[in-house]
Amino acid sequence: MALNESQLAEFENQLKAWRKELQDAHSKSLHHMQEDPETYADPNDQASMETERDFEIRIKGREYFLIRKIEQALNRIKEGQYGICDSCGGDISYKRLKARPVTTLCIECKIEQEQGERTHN
Repeated sequence: MALNESQLAEFENQLKAWRKELQDAHSKSLHHMQEDPETYADPNDQASMETERDFEIRIKGREYFLIRKIEQALNRIKEGQYGICDSCGGDISYKRLKARPVTTLCIECKIEQEQGERTHN
């Protein structure tokens, strides 16, 4: 069952709000990271600070990747392709899209993909 206009609008609003939240947090974090780095006399304190910064950078990288996926989902909405499985061309269920609004695979194709990944690893 294809998504109706109301459902598409719901996902579009949700994705835009999610993108804004991530972009705002990304901007704040980037500004904070560009400030003069703290230095500590104690090498252990310095190492802890650098570890925290590295962790924060990894998180920001994942958030940036998620923002790109949100942009792609918004483009699929504009193109009339949102909610259509990239693999089989079938509908992605509303329930699955609620759980993962950036998904591009129906649950059956996702399960098949994951099983294929397990057998190749």
